[in-house]
Amino acid sequence: MEEIFDGSFTQQEPISEIAISAALKVLRSGRLHRYNVIEGEVSETTLLEEEFARLIGSKYSLAVASGGYAMGCALRAIGVKAGDFVLSNAFTLAPVPGAIAGVGAQPIFVDTVDNLTIDLEDLELKIKSSSSKVLLLSHMRGHICDMDKLMAICNLHEIKVIEDCAHTMGASWAGIPSGRHGVIGCYSSQTYKHLNSGEGGLLVTDDDEIIARAIILSGSYMLYQQHRSIPDSAIFEEIKLQTPNISGRMDNLRAAILRPQLSDLSDRVFRWNERYKVIEEGLRNVPIIKIIERSENESYVGSSLQFEIPKTSGNQIELFLNGCMNRGVELKWFGASVPKAFTSKYDSWAYVEPQELANTDRILSGLIDMRLPLTFSLKDCQIIARIISSEAMKLSRV
Repeated sequence: MEEIFDGSFTQQEPISEIAISAALKVLRSGRLHRYNVIEGEVSETTLLEEEFARLIGSKYSLAVASGGYAMGCALRAIGVKAGDFVLSNAFTLAPVPGAIAGVGAQPIFVDTVDNLTIDLEDLELKIKSSSSKVLLLSHMRGHICDMDKLMAICNLHEIKVIEDCAHTMGASWAGIPSGRHGVIGCYSSQTYKHLNSGEGGLLVTDDDEIIARAIILSGSYMLYQQHRSIPDSAIFEEIKLQTPNISGRMDNLRAAILRPQLSDLSDRVFRWNERYKVIEEGLRNVPIIKIIERSENESYVGSSLQFEIPKTSGNQIELFLNGCMNRGVELKWFGASVPKAFTSKYDSWAYVEPQELANTDRILSGLIDMRLPLTFSLKDCQIIARIISSEAMKLSRV
C-alpha cells in the first residue's frame, strides 16, 4: 500500500497567547485606528514600526495594509509616474507587476538564471536599452541573487532599487538583511509569510524624504508626528500638500498581533530551515529532480521549496502533480499555461506589453513549488520527500 500524507499545506501555527492578549487589549479599547490614541499613549502600530526598524537595521519603517501596497507606495515615494518603465523579475508573483501597473507604469521583465534569481547580464542590457531608472527586485520564493554584483550594476547606472522581501524577511546576503541593499525594502505579513496578521505590510528606508512621502501617501493626514521616528518637520511642510493620500494604513489590531511575533522570527527561521533541509536532502539523489542550489553568501528562510523536473512535457508534469496530490502532497507548477491559485507567468499578465524571455520559459516549464508550514513535523517532511521521490520515479518510467 502506498504511503499517504494527511497534513494540510495551508494550516499555519496558531497565534500565540501573548499576541491574542495584545489583540484583546486593543479590541477592548475600541481604538483600532492607528491615529486614535489618548494623551500619553503610543499606538501599537507606531511601536511595531520602531521595533521592526530596529530588527532590520533601518532608520525608518512604515506599517501598511499589505505587501502589495508597500511596493506601490514605495514606487510612488521615489517618484515613479504613469508612463514610466520599471525593471523587474520575469519570475515573480502577480502583486509585483500589479504594483507597477497600479501606478500607471509599465514593467520591463528581466530574464531568470538557473538558481531562480534575476539574470544580471540581462539586467544590464535592459538598463542600457531602456529609459528606466528603477528596479523593483523580487526575491522570489526566497531566492536572493548576488546582491553585491546587482548593486554595483545599479549604482553604476544610477538605478534606484526597491526590494520585494515578501519571501525573505529574516534572510540576508553576506550578513546584510534582505531589504537593506536598496533604497527601500518591502515586506508582507500575509498569513503565508514569515509574520502572520492575515494581511499587512511594512517598508523600510533610511531616506528622509522617501519616508515622509510614504507616510503622507499611506494616509496620515496631518497626524504624521504620531510616528515619532520621522525626519525633520520641514520635510513634511515641503511635500505634504503635493503628496496624495492613498490610504493604506495598518491598524492597531494587526500591529498588536505582529509585535510579539518579531521576537520569535529567528526561531521560526531556524525551524523552517530544518524542514527545508529534510525535504531537500530527501530529493537530492532522485535522478529526475533538479535541486535549486544556493550561494554560501545567502542566508535564506525555507518557508517554501522549489525544484525542477526539466525536459518534461506538460502532460507528464500534470501526471506527477496529480499523483502527489492523490497521496496528500500539494504541489504547484509555475509552468502551467493557465494561471492557477497563486501561480502565474509573466506572459499571462495581459495588462503588460508582450515580452519574450527564453530562459525564464525554460526554467518555469519544469518548476515545482511547495509551501512548508511550520505545522509540519520533521517526520512529516520525511514522508513528503518519500512521496515526491516515489511519484517522480514513476514519471521517469513513463
